[in-house]
Amino acid sequence: MFSRAIGIDLGTANVLVFVKGKGIVLNEPSVVAISTRDGRVKAVGRAAYDMLGRTPDSVEVVRPLQNGVISDYLVTEAMLKAFIARAVGRFSMFKPKVMICIPAGVTSVERRAVRDAAMQAGAQEVFLIGEPLAAAIGARIPVDSPTGSMVVDIGGGTTEIAVIALNGIVEKASIRVGGDKLDQAIVSYIKRKYNLLIGDRTAEELKIRIGSALPLDPEEELTMEVRGRDQVAGLPRTIEVHTNEVVEAITEPLEQIVGAVRKVLERTPPELASDIIDRGMVMTGGGALVKHIDELLTQVTGIPCFVADNPLACVAMGTGMALENLEVLRDSLSDD
Repeated sequence: MFSRAIGIDLGTANVLVFVKGKGIVLNEPSVVAISTRDGRVKAVGRAAYDMLGRTPDSVEVVRPLQNGVISDYLVTEAMLKAFIARAVGRFSMFKPKVMICIPAGVTSVERRAVRDAAMQAGAQEVFLIGEPLAAAIGARIPVDSPTGSMVVDIGGGTTEIAVIALNGIVEKASIRVGGDKLDQAIVSYIKRKYNLLIGDRTAEELKIRIGSALPLDPEEELTMEVRGRDQVAGLPRTIEVHTNEVVEAITEPLEQIVGAVRKVLERTPPELASDIIDRGMVMTGGGALVKHIDELLTQVTGIPCFVADNPLACVAMGTGMALENLEVLRDSLSDD
């Protein structure tokens, strides 16, 4: 009666926390700053993210989640502890019930690591839900009907594709390609073409501000000034980057995402495939915000594709809504 129910989207790039009755109360980068001398946590979330690429030797900034799974258990635990305390109040007497989303393709060891980290961080009870199912619930797709629905969730570390019917995942694919891989592709492209070294944060800004999944006409193209370090001279330099250069840079990772979508469609039972043709597929996650990515998927598959309302928040909202419908969804939740 007194315990809080909170849903957590434990993402590679961002952690979102949903509290029942309040909505999304926290949206912070999955970044932790640690002292290299004694291992103390110096900052978590936005404060740590602002330190990226600017720290002295005494501070290290780490992302404890890689490709949607825990790569550093202790740091993840410290991060979860800080975020749960912020969500429920530091002096709350009652431990919260927590629903956490996990990528569809994780192993039982990786699942247990997430569960244990949440328990150690102060949860009373932990439930795990597949990311595509949470995304579909958060996007208000009727997951309980026998009619098939398809969701494509492009996160920071993974892309989750699933066909959902009757509260469960019928077909799925999880590939370790997401927003971070798009950023890395932009960094490599700028380095190769201009001999200029830029950071991941600059690459992410390029992707968000002028990026596109499809080439634009010259008159529609956007440009952005980019500052970095010249590889030859070793000095700072500024260049101007165009939209179609970003399109060229991210072609390869986008092809991998499109290939995974096609594979799931090929394996989908015919009855559900006809439902998907009628209803289209829904895109969620930060990657869905790349301009024209829905058009790219429609072109390749011939199936209408829509970006969900507030795609960044769909998974977090889905975890919270799943907690409210626990009895209905219990069979679909991940066990150890």
